Amino acid sequence: MLLKNPFVSLLAAVVLGAGCGSSTEATQQSAANNNTTMPATIPDFNADSAYHYVATQVGFGPRVPGTKAQEQCAQWLEQQLRQHCDTVFIQKTNLLAGDQSTQLPCINLIGSIRPEASRRILFLAHWDSRPWADQEDAHSTTPVQGADDGASGVGVLLELARTLQQTPLVNPEIGIDIVLVDVEDYGKSEWGEDSYALGTQYWARNPHVSGYRAQSGILLDMVGAANARFPMEAYSRMYAANVLNEVWAAAGRAGYSSFFVYENGGGITDDHVPVNEILKIPTIDIIHLPAGSPTGFVPHWHTQHDNMENIDKRTLKAVGQTLLQYLFEQ
Repeated sequence: MLLKNPFVSLLAAVVLGAGCGSSTEATQQSAANNNTTMPATIPDFNADSAYHYVATQVGFGPRVPGTKAQEQCAQWLEQQLRQHCDTVFIQKTNLLAGDQSTQLPCINLIGSIRPEASRRILFLAHWDSRPWADQEDAHSTTPVQGADDGASGVGVLLELARTLQQTPLVNPEIGIDIVLVDVEDYGKSEWGEDSYALGTQYWARNPHVSGYRAQSGILLDMVGAANARFPMEAYSRMYAANVLNEVWAAAGRAGYSSFFVYENGGGITDDHVPVNEILKIPTIDIIHLPAGSPTGFVPHWHTQHDNMENIDKRTLKAVGQTLLQYLFEQ
């Protein structure tokens, strides 16, 4: 992922204007804080199980394209999806890296719940990890474990699938698609923005179902660290303001408004961008962007410190419970 020029944040704020104005935000925040009782019909999200899913991925080692860890983790992810989803699709292909010379094996995995349902909600997370700890050393050749940057989002989505298998959505017209994309983090700024999210770019141009459509999409990226702060990311505001407002309001009703803050965040070149621009599915990015960070990201971003020590079950719980709140209110 790449932090876009802050101008994108300003542009999105101008475009959406009244939709994200301070008075509206204050009203929404007040309403969220006053309604934190979770309806009994909404199942409980098991953060311990989500944590286990994260740890298992990290246990394979860095999930860099072309490694044994990539192959082993892909097999395990397929097993989990087949256990908890109705239909599973596997996309295997080779993609050209941004250096225009390296061929990267890509494995996208898609788990569909109620594939026959006409109303579909899309969830995404990337499961690969970065080949270089370049925020620690610009010349690093050491791969990143990617506990937060990648594995945390996948862990939440696997637990979401397990929960929905045990407690299906009340509305039979809603189906869920969980897309675990590969080769997101094999990019560099000097190669251009399109060198990131290669697996998602491929899936968006070659979806698992011809003519695939969804009413909304939610991307999870870096959703596991302690004291997480999820502002309203700029591309999310630009392309999917309604989805963003609905999810943030659901977070408030679930009791997690302290995590999902009504503040404008910068624009992140992440997997949600090709989904919005190619498939035209309004998709948001839930991503931890600390206030005042010199990089815009968490300190362990693209370093060897992105390990299990940074994963906090309270954050996994906040994200997972918010997603369940959002889904069961549809």
